[in-house]
Amino acid sequence: MKDHLKQEGKFTYLEKGEGTPIVILHGLMGGLSNFDGVVDYFPRNGYKVVIPELPLYSMSLLKTSVGTFAKYIKEFIDFKDYKNVILLGNSLGGHIALLATKMYPESIGALIITGSSGLYENAMGESYPRRGDYEFIKKKAEAVFYDPAIATKEIVDEVYHTVSDRNKLVKTLAIAKSAIRHNMAKDLPKMETPTCIIWGKNDNVTPPEVAEDFNELLPDADLFWIDKCGHAAMMEHPEEFNEVLHAWLKDRAI
Repeated sequence: MKDHLKQEGKFTYLEKGEGTPIVILHGLMGGLSNFDGVVDYFPRNGYKVVIPELPLYSMSLLKTSVGTFAKYIKEFIDFKDYKNVILLGNSLGGHIALLATKMYPESIGALIITGSSGLYENAMGESYPRRGDYEFIKKKAEAVFYDPAIATKEIVDEVYHTVSDRNKLVKTLAIAKSAIRHNMAKDLPKMETPTCIIWGKNDNVTPPEVAEDFNELLPDADLFWIDKCGHAAMMEHPEEFNEVLHAWLKDRAI
């Protein structure tokens, strides 16, 4: 996927297909490849799929926050002159998508969150990966999924290299703290944007009750469960994830 990235101005991104843009926001430890299934499916079904690389580790430490990344996404949407975008975010990416939707509702036509932070932040702040402890990091990566085999050596290696880099580890902790400060419980009832919530029934990072809280607090939300599934439904059950999302978009005429 890296081979297909475009660079324009300060933005690096993947863009595939034509139609209404689905702008995907990856998580703190998640790469663009986490959304391979979405990138393969939706351009064949009349949508443009776009994944901007979030500047998680290139912002100055003072600017490293969920709010700054939400502003960055708005700048990207304006730069590309997209209208009524569909924002799709997993984990931290879901949190950024929620905040961007709250701040810039006029730019966002629909929102999809899966395993999103924003309400329940314990998982982002507790027992953060220790530098140099590969086995610990491997166990943490495996715990993200219902099926630990999804945490391939490539995925574990990527997380290990991130937390072994002192600069990236400091930024990771700063982002985690920012997410804890940015609890959105009071904001959600005022957010009228149509929202699709797709959640793993076996998510250990953001447990099922978090999805139920999002569904209860958001005025125009639909909640869908994926069984035998952890924190990253679009990776663990890509076909089911795509079918659920596509049916919801068709039902909502988006």
